[in-house]
Amino acid sequence: MERPYIICHMLTSLDGKIIGDYLNEERAAYFIDQYEKIHDHYGCKAWICGRVTMEEHFTLGHKLNLKQDNIPTIPRTDYVAEKDAKTYVIAVDPSGKLGWTENSIAPWNEYRSEDHIVEVLTEQVSDAYLAHLKNIGISYIFGGKESLNFTVIVEKLKNLFSIDELMVEGGGFLNGSFLNEGLIDELSLVLVPIADGASNSVTLFETSSYLNNPKPVNFYLKAIEKLDDGGLWLKYVTKRD
Repeated sequence: MERPYIICHMLTSLDGKIIGDYLNEERAAYFIDQYEKIHDHYGCKAWICGRVTMEEHFTLGHKLNLKQDNIPTIPRTDYVAEKDAKTYVIAVDPSGKLGWTENSIAPWNEYRSEDHIVEVLTEQVSDAYLAHLKNIGISYIFGGKESLNFTVIVEKLKNLFSIDELMVEGGGFLNGSFLNEGLIDELSLVLVPIADGASNSVTLFETSSYLNNPKPVNFYLKAIEKLDDGGLWLKYVTKRD
């Protein structure tokens, strides 16, 4: 396979929501902990999230004050700052907006390791942002000129960083993009026995407006495990022709 084996690992409410007030319920803490344990159980070398998730949980809305003047043109070629990291976090950031100040994410719970950051960009990113990433030692790859091709991206992750297994952990539009390109091999779903009910909450797979006819994807049950307090861990695989 010219790309990693890809597992979409998510936690959802009974009605398929990946964010919402249900996560603030006291009993949800147990399922969040189980989600992290399962992440650790898979032992993937890399995991990937979208810009909104990264900004909310890791860069915390920090904005960079980058000097735009007298920045030399930087070729739009991939940059590998660290090819032998133990683990990687892949940040999908098409325009280069995330305010990183270090080249790795420190462990934030007992199940996570220190992850070297790889930014996924389009060629529309500014030279100033590329110079900043190089200066602090963040790797970056290009996924397209104006929009991202995730098939190209995951092939680069395998070839440049020797990533054989990749865990996709949202948000909904990132998950939907992987689904639409036929890139999800396995779905690991922690089902929280709480209904969210909000009409504006993001669901497990979302579709971008430019995709007029997304195709249904068939999943087949691989395993099911009952968790405490009425939850479930469901594992599915996709059918390949």
